[in-house]
Amino acid sequence: MQEKMTKRFALGVLCSILLFLWLTEGTRADVIGELKQQIQDQAKQLQQMQDRLEQLEARQRLKEKSLTGKIEEVANAKPQTGRTDFRVFWKEGLNFATQDGDFTLKVGGRLMYDWLWSSEDDDIKASSIGEQEDGTEVRRARLYVEGLIYGNVEYKLQFDFADGDEVDLKDAYVGLMDFPMGKLRMGHFKEPFSLEELTSSKYITFLERGLPNVFAPSRNTGLMLHSSEFDDRMTWAVGVFRDTDDTGTDMDDGGYNVTGRLTWLPLYEDKGASLVHVGAAYSYRNPDDSLRYRQRPEAHLTSRFVDTGTFASDQVDLWGLEAAWVSGPFSLQGEYIFADADRLGGGPDVDFDGWYAQASYFLTGEHRRYKTSSGAFSRVKPKSNFSFNGGGPGAWEIAARYSELNLDDQDIRGGELENITAGLNWHLNPNMRIMWNYVHADRDDVGEADMLQMRWQIDF
Repeated sequence: MQEKMTKRFALGVLCSILLFLWLTEGTRADVIGELKQQIQDQAKQLQQMQDRLEQLEARQRLKEKSLTGKIEEVANAKPQTGRTDFRVFWKEGLNFATQDGDFTLKVGGRLMYDWLWSSEDDDIKASSIGEQEDGTEVRRARLYVEGLIYGNVEYKLQFDFADGDEVDLKDAYVGLMDFPMGKLRMGHFKEPFSLEELTSSKYITFLERGLPNVFAPSRNTGLMLHSSEFDDRMTWAVGVFRDTDDTGTDMDDGGYNVTGRLTWLPLYEDKGASLVHVGAAYSYRNPDDSLRYRQRPEAHLTSRFVDTGTFASDQVDLWGLEAAWVSGPFSLQGEYIFADADRLGGGPDVDFDGWYAQASYFLTGEHRRYKTSSGAFSRVKPKSNFSFNGGGPGAWEIAARYSELNLDDQDIRGGELENITAGLNWHLNPNMRIMWNYVHADRDDVGEADMLQMRWQIDF
């Protein structure tokens, strides 16, 4: 009985399931159809997205290829020339220049800081020269701009701030580079006289120029015609000037000075590593009825050891002879300057003169560089710049000079001075050097003094 009831219950459940499946068969077919349609729609959307992605990737590849081509084109393209396209570069100073070189601008300067230790005998202390004191000073602190306009107009403006109370005008000129017969310069600049005077203070061998430099006119306001000839083997310059103060202003009613210089290179080889320089200069000067020459030993912080005092004169003739020889690291240089001054009031004319001879040698093998366009020496470039981190030694130079100056003639007893200077120069790189000078000064019939100097110099 129990078994029959169980079979009947199982049969009833089975019939119920079959009935349910029969009743829901249509609904299930609809659900399955909808699911199939959704899957087909999603597959279509996915294919569309994949096609879109492939299109974007293709466009990106084209863009990258085009950009790469443009970069290569720019990199391989030759610089475009144009007067307004400036490039900036460093060449011993900050330089700006157009590609065609018609417009240039250089910004530069120099700083020279000196120390002095002095010792003199009792005769010097008891004389009018007096006791010398140790000291330090900013010898020069200058800023300048120079360059070209339209390829044929030069300009330069330079100021010195070493004197804390005043700003001195050094160079302020413009010039025409293509003037007939040469180049024409007008403004405030150095008169063409003396090899050592025309060599910049940045490049002279010793801290100070030699004793005869007292006669050199240096900077005045004027007009000068100059040029170099025969493949720069010869230079010439002649100009008319007025004596001016440190602002370039003529405060006196003096006349005009005429100054000229001629140089020649009988020998010039290996870009100046071997050369012989000779030159001569003359200056006719018309002072304002008074004249005075006075000079220190070759140390700027000392007193003036010789002095003519002021005397009446309205005409001076200056004559200068100069020579230099460079043979690799060894060089010789010398000058002689003669001054013939006419006296006013019936007094006898007076003659003064001075000369120096110097030698230098580079222990590291460099040589003094020479600028053929101006007939003067230029910047020293070490074979290897100094650096604590694996650099070279820089350039080391030893030098010696003997100078004489005679300011005695007729009734003017300005004195005679002799100088012996020994120097050691360390050029750390083309823009910086440290200098040491020992100076022995002998004032005739008075006494002697010894000085030790050191300078830190940077220029660009």
